[in-house]
Amino acid sequence: MTLDILNIEGKKTGRSVELPEEIFGVEPNNHVIYLAVKQYLAAQRQGTHKVKTRAEVKGASRKLHKQKGTGGSRKGNIRNPLYKGGGTIFGPKPHRYDIKLNRKVKDLAKISALSAKAKENGIIVLEDVNFDAPKTKQFVSILKNLSINVEGKKTLLVLPEYNDNVYLSLRNLPSVGGTVLSDINTYDIVNTNYLVFTESAVKIFTEEPTVEA
Repeated sequence: MTLDILNIEGKKTGRSVELPEEIFGVEPNNHVIYLAVKQYLAAQRQGTHKVKTRAEVKGASRKLHKQKGTGGSRKGNIRNPLYKGGGTIFGPKPHRYDIKLNRKVKDLAKISALSAKAKENGIIVLEDVNFDAPKTKQFVSILKNLSINVEGKKTLLVLPEYNDNVYLSLRNLPSVGGTVLSDINTYDIVNTNYLVFTESAVKIFTEEPTVEA
């Protein structure tokens, strides 16, 4: 898959990049994408929910009245779950929601998500962007030059490494996010309309892996 590299004015620079088919050209596996997204969202849950049982609420432990002879039902103490202020039966307790996924499954999910985004023509390669200072207005202008509607479309800018001025420039845009390539995950990919790779970031896919002696 070959993509043209665009400049900040949205015009072709005359350079292009060949994206590897084994990452951007496979048949997407929707099930593993679902599992990876489910794992990500589950990990965001704090799991700190807690209610008090009848052993933890305040109240005397004496029996309200004798067992027999009153004509009424049998009653224990005031902490009975049937009474207002009593304990809760089978209420939630703190626990984790983490789901375990094998590394190969997570990698396949990320590759599937990238391939699906490539089929949707949702990947854009932009020349490297450097700001001397945070400039949100200038960053919005760049996105508009790329024919991206900042108001209605989610956009994720992928950088090779953290750039403070770039991150501060997009921080106030609710539909625009930024991440470094090493931190990108399946949820980030499927939860955006456009993936904008900088030239340095996308070329990492084309580099030959180094083999240590």
